[in-house]
Amino acid sequence: MDGRAAISDNVQALKRILVGLFAMAGLGSSPLAGEDGSAPRGKAEPPAEPGEGSGRCTLPRHLRLAILRILRPAESAARRLVIAAARGLVVALPPLRNSAPKPVDPVPMLRRFGIAVVLPPSEIARMPANAPHPEAQAKGLPRRTLLPLFDPPRRLRRPNGRTVPAHAAPRILSPGLAEPYRLPPPPSRDDPVDCTRLGLRLAALAAALDGLPAQARRFARWQARRSRVAAGRLPLRPGRPPGGRLSRFNPTAFRRRNIRDIDEVLAHAHALALHALQYPDTS
Repeated sequence: MDGRAAISDNVQALKRILVGLFAMAGLGSSPLAGEDGSAPRGKAEPPAEPGEGSGRCTLPRHLRLAILRILRPAESAARRLVIAAARGLVVALPPLRNSAPKPVDPVPMLRRFGIAVVLPPSEIARMPANAPHPEAQAKGLPRRTLLPLFDPPRRLRRPNGRTVPAHAAPRILSPGLAEPYRLPPPPSRDDPVDCTRLGLRLAALAAALDGLPAQARRFARWQARRSRVAAGRLPLRPGRPPGGRLSRFNPTAFRRRNIRDIDEVLAHAHALALHALQYPDTS
């Protein structure tokens, strides 16, 4: 079974859906190659809000939720297309290095538990002067986003399935001793919500669709590393794909009213990924 044509068709369908998501979010033109005549970008960067430069990007709550309802299944479909495209790829990993374990420095461990450590002058003289902290050095680097190769784990639900929002929590008062606390108002659908993370996810999805062969090699390297050790986490979780409304792909079945285009793309991509995992090409 050669699914290259099916993978290409689903990639084009996802690109059309992603262009609509960029238009819904108002985050500027889509970075996809061939959609607006511009060349694809090398790295996925968070697009800035028009007219605000590097200011904070916000969206109304209802619009952000509407985009997420399409973005989640789109990410799941792209992840499965990467797995299907990696079928038959052979990558060479560097040999394992038998390096000796590094000595553990007890000073950071003792400071973590609040124990003061006094070093002799000879040890202080050997410490590098003005050495940048790893976290501070990492903050100065540009953030790079990649499409996750694994499905997110299922969220654990409460046993009774009931939750109490903050604006409906009970208030316990002592008459004459405490003033009544005014509860916060319920969230409004028009509240501005930060969309920085949403822009990063959209850019990462666009970069993955433009560079599908590179993402496939990335998954093939993970499979090669996984074959060296015992079996660990699987890339796809069992059951229905995350964000989708179809459990399997059936092009001849009757399409229900609540089924969207992204659901059919996700179901087809899920079938391609399952076939690639169950029947790897070893030729």
